[in-house]
Amino acid sequence: MKTYKAYCFDLDGTVYRGKEAIPSAITFIHGLQEVGIEPFYVTNNSSKTREQLQLALRAIDIEAPLEHIYSSALVTAKYIAANYIGKKVAMMGSDGLRMALSNEGIAITEDEPDVFVMGIDRTLNYMALAKATIAVQNGATFIATNQDIKFPTEHGFVPGNGSFARLVGEVAGVEPLYMGKPSPAMLEVIAKDHGFEKSDLVMIGDNYDTDIMCGIRFGCDTIHVNTGVTTTAIVREKELQPTYLLQTLLDE
Repeated sequence: MKTYKAYCFDLDGTVYRGKEAIPSAITFIHGLQEVGIEPFYVTNNSSKTREQLQLALRAIDIEAPLEHIYSSALVTAKYIAANYIGKKVAMMGSDGLRMALSNEGIAITEDEPDVFVMGIDRTLNYMALAKATIAVQNGATFIATNQDIKFPTEHGFVPGNGSFARLVGEVAGVEPLYMGKPSPAMLEVIAKDHGFEKSDLVMIGDNYDTDIMCGIRFGCDTIHVNTGVTTTAIVREKELQPTYLLQTLLDE
């Protein structure tokens, strides 16, 4: 494997499952840091702020600079700020999305929104989903932070934001615009923020449809690990193959 300037790690299923670390990933990351390479962390999880993600990494013995942590919430907020200036925005989501929108100067409303943005919300109920479908039916542009149907935890797979976004979209008859992986948006922002060329980056993840396709669409090398959503056997059947196909990051 060649040496890269920017190792971009997915989190859920690649670095940890729920609150449990994946030991091979931790060892690999520590090895990079020991030779002066500070990894990046690229997550579709929109529920946490950069600071909360930093604490989650610290809890599994990884020290990560805030400016090396990128979430779908951050990219979604930047996209809305750039493309919907002065528009009324409503949202479903958690602290990560709410803070990202606030940091971009976007006020949240529930009154006849022009844009409805949806991130994972572990407290949502039926009425919240109903309000979302009505807002979209009434003409609000429907943006979802990511399309992950499920993600791994220490207990097993649980529903991701994509499962709820698909529900709202099916009811409203509207396909949401997804901002997280497999969109290359987060890798594009990392390259721009830190002055990297595409050949400097490698995208590392467990989910072929999001992580690996994100790297392929961006045009950088990719590493698939068999520690989460997509098994190695399934990946081998794909038309577009990752650059490296590993059981864990400690494989040679």
